[in-house]
Amino acid sequence: MPSPTQSPRPNDALLALRPAVPAETTDAEGTVGAFLHATLRPVLKLQNDLLLAVVADFVRDHHISLRPTDQHHQLSELLTRNTKLRYTVVGLVSGQFTADEYAFYRQHRAELNRRLLEMALRRVLDQADSVVALVG
Repeated sequence: MPSPTQSPRPNDALLALRPAVPAETTDAEGTVGAFLHATLRPVLKLQNDLLLAVVADFVRDHHISLRPTDQHHQLSELLTRNTKLRYTVVGLVSGQFTADEYAFYRQHRAELNRRLLEMALRRVLDQADSVVALVG
């Protein structure tokens, strides 16, 4: 029985927060592809505004001037080369995993981090104008 301060089903509460993301995949349950569609995509969608804010804060804190003609390249370089920002993005997403999802993530960490960061980069690039607006 859970303690009085513990919710009875914390995994259910985490899962309930996630937006529905239509999955057009036939990946078998328990595969990296299935995890990508069932977990990573919904968590990235849930954390979208925070992801953009984190990138904008990083740009602002490091005094990076996003040139209008080169914004996509600059953001891409930041998210592919800056280890601190990459770890922050991974933590932002993995912090929303259930215990079972985290156990699967640990087994496939390298592949899932690569895919997670690719998906986060695509989201940031698709919303580069929002990042620039947040930088102010």
